[in-house]
Amino acid sequence: MPRTRIWVGTNKPSAPRKSTVQSRATLLGAEPGSSGKPSRSREPKSESPTSSQQTQLQGWKAAVHRYVKLYNQAEIDRYAPPFEEIIRDEDHLHRFTQRLDRLREQELLRGVLPSRSETSAELIRISESSSRSEVVVLIELRIKRTMDHNGRTYQEERCDRERLWLSAEEDDYFISRIEPIVSERRPRYSSSDAILAAELMQEREASSGSQQQSIPYINYDVLPFFKHTRAGVRYRRDLAAAYADRWWTEANPAYENFEVNCTNYVSQCLFAGSAPMNYTGKRDSGWWYRGFSGGRENWSYSWAVSNALKTLLSSSNSSALRATVVDSADQLALGDVITYDWSGDNRFQHSTVVTAFDAAGMPLVNANTVASRHRYWDYQDSYAWTEQTKYRFFHIADEF
Repeated sequence: MPRTRIWVGTNKPSAPRKSTVQSRATLLGAEPGSSGKPSRSREPKSESPTSSQQTQLQGWKAAVHRYVKLYNQAEIDRYAPPFEEIIRDEDHLHRFTQRLDRLREQELLRGVLPSRSETSAELIRISESSSRSEVVVLIELRIKRTMDHNGRTYQEERCDRERLWLSAEEDDYFISRIEPIVSERRPRYSSSDAILAAELMQEREASSGSQQQSIPYINYDVLPFFKHTRAGVRYRRDLAAAYADRWWTEANPAYENFEVNCTNYVSQCLFAGSAPMNYTGKRDSGWWYRGFSGGRENWSYSWAVSNALKTLLSSSNSSALRATVVDSADQLALGDVITYDWSGDNRFQHSTVVTAFDAAGMPLVNANTVASRHRYWDYQDSYAWTEQTKYRFFHIADEF
């Protein structure tokens, strides 16, 4: 498919900082009306746009490019750039400014200085009116920031999606509306999932009236070299974190990839660290993933649903995967788990796994759905975060 890639050279931040920023706006052009992703083959990198790229950067794509460049500037300055020149959505400007305000305060209290930011953008879906006066674009922003913290440097990365509405005005385009895609808040299951779970339960009950307590089920097709014993299995925190860093931006083809994938991803990380599955054959108990059976996926709710995983890890009588609830994030270790209740109503909707620590010993986490690597644990940079957000911190047992 046709695509356009633009590299923007090094810029000085508008705020009084001595660091430099590099903004890279990568516009991979899906066909208008396309619902799928474009090809991901890469072109040679260039530090500045070529004349052919400049020619292609016209119309609404030029407006998207300007938006990505200003967005990147805000990622390092933490002050709203002059978005008014291209954005007419007052609600989003207010929302964006609120987010920057709390992040600026958080980073000041942490003693963190963002020294470099790179933002690329991929066009996932495009819909144009027949006159091309209105364009709707689903865009994925990939942000990589270099953080300086008490003499140490680390990188954090995340992928955010937004839907942009662009309108023509004389010879230019402006953005009339922006809708962040807050996937961390989306419910995991629909009514069809509930029907599938009920059918599975009925099948199990019909095939075996009363089922004995099973030993943990290990899917050797997923992890063929895993050797299970009933006791004394050490949790390999290093392997859990290594798996998280390997698969944070793409799905492991050995597993089902859910539309809301955060807890499925965290469960895979725990399993990669040698946490044993407890296969009960019932979706509302145990912690297991069986893979395809009869042409469809079978897994426990605790494997794929944040609130169910929270309930399992909070239980003191779990016979396989076990954890201790701790009071604060600084008590967590590599490979531990955090769950997030955005509304403060005790319904947890998001899960992350600890993969690194900043210079103060605070956790940096990985996640999926909204792909994130070494992101600061409190998620105040997410539009899902609210003043009512609550966390549950789980220290996974060292041995099972």
